[in-house]
Amino acid sequence: MNVNELNETSLAALFDHTFLKAYATKDDFNKLCEEAKSIGAAMVAINSSPVSYCKELLKDTKVHVGAAISFPLGQTPLEVKLMETETAIKQGADEIDYVINIGEAKMHHWDYIKEEMKKMSELCHKYHVPCKVIFENCYLEKDEIKKLAQIAKEVKPDYIKTSTGFGTGGATVEDVKLMKEIVGDEVKVKAAGGIRDWATCKAMIEAGAQRIGTSSSLKILEQFRKEQK
Repeated sequence: MNVNELNETSLAALFDHTFLKAYATKDDFNKLCEEAKSIGAAMVAINSSPVSYCKELLKDTKVHVGAAISFPLGQTPLEVKLMETETAIKQGADEIDYVINIGEAKMHHWDYIKEEMKKMSELCHKYHVPCKVIFENCYLEKDEIKKLAQIAKEVKPDYIKTSTGFGTGGATVEDVKLMKEIVGDEVKVKAAGGIRDWATCKAMIEAGAQRIGTSSSLKILEQFRKEQK
């Protein structure tokens, strides 16, 4: 993606506008959805409980509702992830971001990871819902990130994603480049975690990210707007 060809509208359309805090209230969701509508964001990223509420707030708009599954730890059985996913979709989720079982990845139980990714992707695609796979790179070695990306290239979820934003680190340009290098055009890459300004956002897009997860969408757009003047 050529960042020089972006305008304010096309940049906003890359954003998964995010509020995933445990203390989120209806006031927070009202604000989040209103902001997402006002800028034309791709999606609001929320936990699965408020999906139906946000779906109602965003009806008659193009903004998707995205449910975070097994968030932020990934340490739930696959059957539970599948149940949470299907429930969220039936309540109105248009997209799914799920956290892999990071412990299984650290133990290099790649068959488990592949089966998890396969079943989660198949369930999402059954409902024509995009599936994003969160690696949580801050806990992984580079070879482990490569292996996960190779599995994704074979399984073909819609996106692989750097981070939850709740770990010890967020997205890095190095990791986005690495992930994109492995999957090529077979799977898209989403950068998330610590993207709070236009300079960082721009670097992630230049590295190959095709979706940006951020709670700082409005700030980034304001900085982008100033740069264009």
